[in-house]
Amino acid sequence: MAGAGEGVRRLAATSRRGALAVGAILGLGARRARAERRATVWLTGAADPRAALALVAARLPSDFAAGKRVALKANFNSADPFPAATAPDTLEVLVAWLAAMRPSRFVLAERSGMGETRSVLERAGVPHLAARYGLEVEVLDTTGPAGWLAVQRSDLHWRRGFLLARSFAEAELVVQTCCLKTHRFGGGFTMALKNAVGAVAKFDPVDGWDYMRELHGSPRQRAMIAEISTAFRHDLVLMDARRGFRTGGPESGTLVEPGLFLASRDPVAIDAVGVAILRRYGTTPEVAAGPIFAQEQLARAAELGIGVGSAEAIALEGLDEAGRRAAEALRPLLV
Repeated sequence: MAGAGEGVRRLAATSRRGALAVGAILGLGARRARAERRATVWLTGAADPRAALALVAARLPSDFAAGKRVALKANFNSADPFPAATAPDTLEVLVAWLAAMRPSRFVLAERSGMGETRSVLERAGVPHLAARYGLEVEVLDTTGPAGWLAVQRSDLHWRRGFLLARSFAEAELVVQTCCLKTHRFGGGFTMALKNAVGAVAKFDPVDGWDYMRELHGSPRQRAMIAEISTAFRHDLVLMDARRGFRTGGPESGTLVEPGLFLASRDPVAIDAVGVAILRRYGTTPEVAAGPIFAQEQLARAAELGIGVGSAEAIALEGLDEAGRRAAEALRPLLV
């Protein structure tokens, strides 16, 4: 078996072109950190994801995905029903919207943490949906060495960096739909930042290094979750918060029904608002404690420049009457 760092070294770019690509990706967080940023989180009480996405799409360019290499990240950590996993109606509406813009490549890539990914996707009806809309499906459990990009930088808590699926690393547009949940296995909560864990290899396909064992065994798990987004981009996040888990999670928990969809182009901002929603309904002591931006996932992401650095930098915009009422109720909790 290869030495501890050999798998990553083999996958790191060795050509000038590859080195430039790696450098561009790893510089993403640094570029974002150069200036204080602001972000908008849109809220709607539309129960139908088609209506909710129409309201969000009106805030985006009409050619948002046209002609681009688009990668889609859903939440299929397990085969359990929504809100443990992406709701089928939300996924179909999102896929149809993106496919209609005729991207040059359109792929959903996924790795489940609590089940065999191919089986999880089949039970969710993803292959049938993909065939209808020309969506490529990549099961990351079986992705070989060429399908991963080694992400290494000196300030990560990952012992030897991590492997990010090339489908995301080389995409021109990454869209994700996440759920609203707490996470009892150390994450605290699982929303946009945590959803990116499913884009990272469980094992190094060269030497077998277990990245998920490292992640879940680390006292800095939450910081490591945030660090994935130094390389995983977030061009649009759609959070289906019609239901959520205020305790427990990720596959089961205490159910709440906020009746909302949230969207943002900033993963830190949308996660902060998600935490505010959980606090409104009563959540775990860990998620309820302290200022929202003292939550380790958010604090580390802000430190790295992945998104906004404070609650004051977040604008809440209701897209309908229910969204405006929710924004009014959540603003005092966004501290």
